[in-house]
Formats: sequence, C-alpha cells, structure tokens
Amino acid sequence: MKKTFLILIGFLFLQNCKQEVPVAKDAAIKKEVTRVVNSWHQAATDAHFENYFSKMDSIAVFIGTDASENWTKTQFENFSKPYFDKGKAWDFKTMERNIYISKNKQVVWFDELLDTWMGTCRGSGVLEKNNTEWKIKQYVLSVTIPNDSIQKVIKLKN
Repeated sequence: MKKTFLILIGFLFLQNCKQEVPVAKDAAIKKEVTRVVNSWHQAATDAHFENYFSKMDSIAVFIGTDASENWTKTQFENFSKPYFDKGKAWDFKTMERNIYISKNKQVVWFDELLDTWMGTCRGSGVLEKNNTEWKIKQYVLSVTIPNDSIQKVIKLKN
C-alpha cells in the first residue's frame, strides 16, 4: 500500500512538472520578446540606427500611420536615416503590451499601446525566432481615435 501511494505521489509530481514547463517556457519567451521590442523602441529614442534596424528581419515590413507607408526594411531604412543622422528619430513609450505565442514557440505576435508625439498610438507586430534570436518581421503603427471623435476624423480625411 505504501509503495502504491509513493508511486501515485511520484506520478502526480511528474504530471505537475510536465504542465509547468510550457508555462515557464512561455514566460521566458514573453520576457525575451519584451526585451527585444523595448530595446528596439529605445534604439529609436537614442537614434541608434544600426541597433534599431538590426532587430528587424531582412524581409521585415513597417506599416506607418499614413496609407502610403507600407515599407520594406530597406525603404524604411532610407526614409528613417536622415532622422537618425540628426540624432533624433522618435520616442515611443510602451504603456501596455500583450504577447501571444504560436504552438511551435517560433513565432510571436503582439499589440501595444504607446505614448508618442501623436498622442496614444497602437503598435502591433510579429517576431520570428531565427536560430537563437528574435527578429521583427512586421510592425504596424496606428493612431488611435476615440469612437466619439471618429466622425470628425472622417470629415477631415475626405
């Protein structure tokens, strides 16, 4: 009886450990992605061109607030370089971020609220793990508009 009880306790312990591994791995992934995205935003604040663009995959896409702003990495580098060269790019402070992880743990997507010179904006992005590092594949920046103000904005756009 005592042996059966110990085997049962051991089995329950192993089951509990198996359930905790994905949670722990997800937490580690979220921490690493948070570090990458935070340092990416900080590189823009500090006008560190190489540090900023090194976090983006070679085939990354940046979609800005204007409908014409759908840039490849190279196009975005060309657009951004003069700002970085002047020592002042942009300063986005994260207010809130949600991170989601694919089943294979190699792709994440996130959304975030940002404090910017345009007021509150929303950013969203996708990162993929290439070997040992996460690379930004896509980032979309949107200006948020309160629902009560949308009609005024629609009139301004037309």
